[in-house]
Amino acid sequence: MKKFLHLLMALALLPSLAALHARWQVERPGPVVLTLDGQAVREEARLRGLDLDDLLDRYRDLGVRGLGVYELRTQDWVERGKAIYADGNLLRLIHPGGGFEPGWFYLSPRDPEELERIAKAWTLPQHRVAWLDRVWIGFPKDVLTMPLGPDRGFILERYRKGNYIVYRPYNDRLRSWPPPLPEPVQAVVFAGEEVLGYPDRLDATARLITVPVGFVEGAQQKGLLRIALDHPTLRVFSLQAEWQLKLSPEAAAEKYLLAARERGHQILYFRPWPDPEKTERFIRRVEQGLKASGIALGEPAPRTLEPPAYARFAWVGVLAGLGLLALAFPQPLGALLALGLLLGGFAYAGGAAGPLLAALVFAPLGFVQYRRGLAAWLAALGYALVGAAFLAALGSNTQTITGLVPFKGVLLTLVVPPLLVALAGLPKDRDLRGLIATAWEHRVRLGEVALALVALVALAVVLLRRGNTEWVPGLELQLRALLQDWMVRPRFKEIFGHAVAVLALTQPWPRWVHAGLLAFAALAEASILNTFSHYHSPLFVSLARTVNGAVVGLVLGLALAAGVWAVRRWWSR
Repeated sequence: MKKFLHLLMALALLPSLAALHARWQVERPGPVVLTLDGQAVREEARLRGLDLDDLLDRYRDLGVRGLGVYELRTQDWVERGKAIYADGNLLRLIHPGGGFEPGWFYLSPRDPEELERIAKAWTLPQHRVAWLDRVWIGFPKDVLTMPLGPDRGFILERYRKGNYIVYRPYNDRLRSWPPPLPEPVQAVVFAGEEVLGYPDRLDATARLITVPVGFVEGAQQKGLLRIALDHPTLRVFSLQAEWQLKLSPEAAAEKYLLAARERGHQILYFRPWPDPEKTERFIRRVEQGLKASGIALGEPAPRTLEPPAYARFAWVGVLAGLGLLALAFPQPLGALLALGLLLGGFAYAGGAAGPLLAALVFAPLGFVQYRRGLAAWLAALGYALVGAAFLAALGSNTQTITGLVPFKGVLLTLVVPPLLVALAGLPKDRDLRGLIATAWEHRVRLGEVALALVALVALAVVLLRRGNTEWVPGLELQLRALLQDWMVRPRFKEIFGHAVAVLALTQPWPRWVHAGLLAFAALAEASILNTFSHYHSPLFVSLARTVNGAVVGLVLGLALAAGVWAVRRWWSR
């Protein structure tokens, strides 16, 4: 039966790898465009006493083609001297008989032709007053931060000068519809926490926008997924302004380079430092790093991936792996575990159950048989890579490779495989009552308690820091930087998990220690599956990260095993 299941797995692997070739063709890094934040560079020009167009020309000549142009708001109009804005109470005090309403807010453009533009911008009651040879238009709400539309002349001028225009419109429930959109624009990145038209006009927004939409990772913009479902999408990398300016230009550049090389970002969006010399250092370092990585500067193209029909054959491999997992346990326990995983995967992930099951099944598959020797470690690594191929084949599509739809079930992949390996490590020659009695009568030793505490602390750190968003020790940050300088940095869970696996499989441990070490080692295989579940990372990068982690972990594990062997030899004298 096992040979038949392995044959099915091998047959399913061929179309899965062919499906991954289709993905590999569309996910190569680049071209990318360096993009300046328009508001920040306008502020820089003002504080340095420079002409904005001259400053933008200089940045363009340095290689920064992209320019993030925000939609004009009323306060922008006022700050540029194109309108006067005043509280109705103040105007009523100055001109009691002028007809100004208390509690209203009045705007008077310098150019009378702009009056109708303002009047049509929002769905608000309006009140007009003529005073001092000007027409004032009033609104019952403070409209200082409300959107007015694009600065068409500025956008057209910058486009003609070679800038890649990233337009940034605001959402406002009181704005008139449809809002004006400028031409020409190469991409739209919505400003704020909501996309234009949220929540009631998302379909209209999707029809209105005819250029690619930028997806800012981590921004959590409401409504963006609906727009991106039937719209070309570009990945945008940007650091929060406060954080970016606290970093050195070189440290910030490394984050942008990592995003372009290993995470598929295409628009590298940044803000200038107060010191122009730092900004130029940042630009030079990014351009040098991109050139060294073979990533071109240019106009980015949206990535689309329609998975081929034969990618579904990966399901055969996943089910074959599930069968092998069931056979590794006494029956009917194995069958019940397999059925529980299958039903639980569909209950939790629905249509994305295939990738989740691939992660849950193939991460523990190499360790549940509890063989010894490095051959068992190689088998576990091989099973994990096969499972990664099935996971990627079933989960790769336009929404996942652009990061819009993440893998569902990261925590489960870190919890379930170690539990399955630990369960498989229980003695098979005793019934449940015998196991309970043996555990109850066991005399606990101080060494066992110490090992258990170390294992619990290590497991807690792994689970709490999933996703790389929690606290990271300074030593680990230094090690990351060191590894990242000369290789695709492997995950630390993989390095230490592989090392523990080698230590467990090459030493004559008691059964319970062997089982505990392998349960922890299963985290390395689970991390491999998690690496490939980051669909936005190129497959080559994920494979390089996995191989590097295995090699470093093997070397570390052999060193630990040699140390343990030396201690055993010294102790036995």
